[in-house]
Amino acid sequence: MTPTDLIIFDLDGTLADTIPDIAAALTATLADIGVSPPPLAVVRDLVGDGSRVLIERALARAGATADAAALVPRFVDHYAAHVCVDSRLYPGVVPALEAARQAGVALTVITNKIGALARDLLDRLGVARRFTTVIGDGDGFPRKPDPTAARSIMAHLGTTPARTAVIGDGIPDVRTARAAGARAVAAGWGYVTSERLRAESPDYLAATPEEAVAFVLGRG
Repeated sequence: MTPTDLIIFDLDGTLADTIPDIAAALTATLADIGVSPPPLAVVRDLVGDGSRVLIERALARAGATADAAALVPRFVDHYAAHVCVDSRLYPGVVPALEAARQAGVALTVITNKIGALARDLLDRLGVARRFTTVIGDGDGFPRKPDPTAARSIMAHLGTTPARTAVIGDGIPDVRTARAAGARAVAAGWGYVTSERLRAESPDYLAATPEEAVAFVLGRG
């Protein structure tokens, strides 16, 4: 396998379990307009495509009519105030990042979460300095699965798709990897079921962060 220079990670459902804090912000946002929120387990199935889409899906599930775009600022305010109350890194993330670092691999993040919130969250989780770049919604790039952000990072770091891997638990992550020409490693420990991930034909479906990085490093 071609050596790896760059790993692009997803954030929610890949590096950290952030659903409790996202759900709390969604609950507060919907409460502002008198709409009942979806259960925590359902929120897991609604995330992955940005704040507006999350709100649209929650409104549709509740059968409510409201302007999702107009609710985004409220959601962001609620979330920003409590971005890392119950969010936690997944077990094995720190050792996996360290293994990649020791192998000389550059680590970056591309997320559909608002970029400023993503950077704040990673800082509060204590891993922000491990990533050379963190790109999110509002940072000047289209959201995943558009490959523009991934291609920009590759160009900036002087590497190629063949030497790049994308690790993420979402369908957009696998599709981003495919569109960018990079290897797609599906994170089976996250929010999307293994069955749905397999249907996207990733290069590898990993059960843990350590397994994902080991595969990328050719040690799997």
